Amino acid sequence: MSSIDELKSIRINKLEILKKAGMNPFPSKVPRSFDLAHARAQFSENEKSGNDFSLAGRIMAIRGQGAILFVVLYDGTSKFQAVFKKDEIDEKVFKLFTDAVDIGDFISVTGKFFATQRGEQSILVKNWTIATKAILPLPEKWHGIKDDDERYRKRYLDILMNEELFNLFIKKAKFWDVTRNFLKDKGFLEVETPIFEVTTGGAEATPFKTHHNDYDLDVYLRISVGELWQKRLMAAGFSKTFEIGKVFRNEGSSPEHAQEFTNMEFYWSFADYNDGMNLVREMYIKIAQEVFGTTKFTTRGYTFDLAEEWVKIDYTDEIKKQTGIDINTATEKDMMKKLQDLKVEYDGKNKERLMDTLWKYCRKNIAGPAFLINHPLIVAPLAKSVIGRDIVQMFQPILAGSEVGRGYSELNDPIDQKKRFENQQKLIDSGDTEAMMADYEFVEMLEHGMPPTCGFGFGERFFAFLADKPLRELQMFPLMRPKK
Repeated sequence: MSSIDELKSIRINKLEILKKAGMNPFPSKVPRSFDLAHARAQFSENEKSGNDFSLAGRIMAIRGQGAILFVVLYDGTSKFQAVFKKDEIDEKVFKLFTDAVDIGDFISVTGKFFATQRGEQSILVKNWTIATKAILPLPEKWHGIKDDDERYRKRYLDILMNEELFNLFIKKAKFWDVTRNFLKDKGFLEVETPIFEVTTGGAEATPFKTHHNDYDLDVYLRISVGELWQKRLMAAGFSKTFEIGKVFRNEGSSPEHAQEFTNMEFYWSFADYNDGMNLVREMYIKIAQEVFGTTKFTTRGYTFDLAEEWVKIDYTDEIKKQTGIDINTATEKDMMKKLQDLKVEYDGKNKERLMDTLWKYCRKNIAGPAFLINHPLIVAPLAKSVIGRDIVQMFQPILAGSEVGRGYSELNDPIDQKKRFENQQKLIDSGDTEAMMADYEFVEMLEHGMPPTCGFGFGERFFAFLADKPLRELQMFPLMRPKK
């Protein structure tokens, strides 16, 4: 028998001890006056009252032996000390605790509040009952779970034992709350758009494919937060909309990429990409201040201050400055040779993919905050062109050597949009799995008329950058291969 099996067997025996004592090891409810955070906040008032109160939580530590025990309870809101004194509690009740209770169990205790000689807020226990008997132990307190595979599979234990991680998930929730409230305060309406799509739109990515049995139809999980749907809402008369929701991309994993993640996208009629840049800068500063309490960050080896001026970087000029390649005149062969010289791996040999790879090499040298602008038309099939030039009215916030958002003046010329979809279809036909699918019903909507519109989106990658953590670390339950 392994050591973990032995520990489990011992705890199951203790469970039987509880049952024989008439105590249900898994009751549906136990006495609880309030949570532990409230117990701390109202401690003085409750201590002065002299009344009995009941607290409940998981046992995280037990100190002492013999006639006095100090037990640390935790309920997710705070920790609180319960003191068991043999002369203050029925002897059988005290003995049952020492015989049948372990670290990791959930209990409820009843008694009066008092402060120890060291000033520790505590409750002097008169009675207790089990709330849940744990039959497997918690990880060792000081080391936790070190193996990443084990941490992600037993995320509940990882979060329980890692206070920093616990607090990061609270910050992540606040990150989306601040985003939502900021947009609502600016007059944006929160909407919901389809997750199943017949054609994926709004991004260049490989989608997940599934089958709709009732319609006998193959559909895709969306790769954007309803970009083509929200633009339809602009045509429908809504002036400002946004959505926060899941997107799915059937691509590789990295510290900055995951297959399932949360994004936000907003659409703003009668606004252009200059308006969008102003709003996004204000929003990013607001998020940083409200969630992290600062605008200054050091992440991934870069240092930046969101409150400083956001410089504008020209896509073509920056590539030429860093690599010597003029993407307006260079051939695919020229670009491939330069990438080989730079020892940069690349996928795809068409001009769009090669340009994008050159840019990704260059962006690593930019700390930000900055806006990347003047992208070539070929890399942005949904953005409005700059008149007389083969560039688009697009912007991307750059922080710590990476893009953390994308927006543009939306293309609303149906003839131009149809041509760009046709060009994207040629890329798909040539084997490019990330090229954008054509949506001719969307083109029909544009023929009915969509007002000038600015759209923008960012994902939880932005939060990961501010927290200086890999994206996977900030997913509560990352996808894992099943154990064999």
